[in-house]
Amino acid sequence: MNIHEHQAKKILKNFGAPVSKGVVVFSLDEIDKKIKELNSKNFVLKAQIHAGGRGKGGGVKLVKSVDELKEQAKIMFGMNLITHQTGPEGKEVKRLYVEEASDISKEFYLSCLVDRASSKIAFISSTEGGMDIEKVASENPEKIITTKVDLKSEIDIDEIERVIKIFNFNSEQKITAQKLIKALYKILIQKDATLIEINPLIITKDQRIICLDAKMNFDDNAIFRQADILNLRDLNEEDPAEIEASKYDLAYIKLNGSIGCMVNGAGLAMATMDIIKLYGEEPANFLDVGGGASKEKVSAAFKLILSDKNVKGILINIFGGIMRCDVIAEGVIEAAKETNLKVPLVVRLAGTNFQEGKDILDKSGLKILSASDLNDAAKKIVEAIK
Repeated sequence: MNIHEHQAKKILKNFGAPVSKGVVVFSLDEIDKKIKELNSKNFVLKAQIHAGGRGKGGGVKLVKSVDELKEQAKIMFGMNLITHQTGPEGKEVKRLYVEEASDISKEFYLSCLVDRASSKIAFISSTEGGMDIEKVASENPEKIITTKVDLKSEIDIDEIERVIKIFNFNSEQKITAQKLIKALYKILIQKDATLIEINPLIITKDQRIICLDAKMNFDDNAIFRQADILNLRDLNEEDPAEIEASKYDLAYIKLNGSIGCMVNGAGLAMATMDIIKLYGEEPANFLDVGGGASKEKVSAAFKLILSDKNVKGILINIFGGIMRCDVIAEGVIEAAKETNLKVPLVVRLAGTNFQEGKDILDKSGLKILSASDLNDAAKKIVEAIK
């Protein structure tokens, strides 16, 4: 789960990290009242969407008066902000963050994340702040250091020193930086975050360290024990289909292809998408119904696929272990009848009760193409949509 910059900064502040003072506004009418909390004549106005690259898209503005602030806010509210992370469709701006402007002397990059490969916590530090870290890694890898830390209650001081060494902080800045690293580590552990990114981390002209921008992601599988984080969820920033999928505990990600997929198991789902691409088409989604889905869950998954207007055909690939193929068949038939299915449907069933499932599909009266294996299924659905 992602959250907005202003929410991430509030968490940072609560854990003792240095952030600029700012206020969030949801309408033009709130500006006059809210900015009274700020002690500055210059402000930075930031569009709040779940995407990076906001500045290049016109979503970050430095303003030097309240009148200019209101003028720019009027432009930003409701604008369709397009960045390299939103895609060409962009995202509508529904909230803004007004922050006291900072006089920047230097910019750095700092992040903390779960490194699944090593089962450790990784800190990434770079002197190239305010830039895309992937670009820095490609063009100037020597300007990035990665420090991996074993999972424990607190990070050691020698590990902190390795993280911040590249920044060449003075003695006072080091004290602040040590507190910041400890805060990031605690947030990651205590709040089940998977990524905390500060880009840029700055030194001001009066030599203070400030987290100028912040991004946080949280583990969806642990969100049940993080009620305060779940309350920060902004459904306006999520795909409506993915919101609907979450109601049924379906793992669904919308893609840009034309063949809808319903599969049980993430590995099998990936293999199914790969073989669709092998035969020259693109998957319309990733959808894992899980190991023990009910008829209602299967029906919901089927309707979810059909809600995508780009879907020209559907491939269902089920290997029944815990999942029973007859339950899958009943759910598919129910959903197909309710939605008045008009696109080709190919079904490959194997495993528990697969013959019963096949019989149910054969007797349904629906135009369903049966496949003997995954290779056969992919061939048939690609051919069927031509």
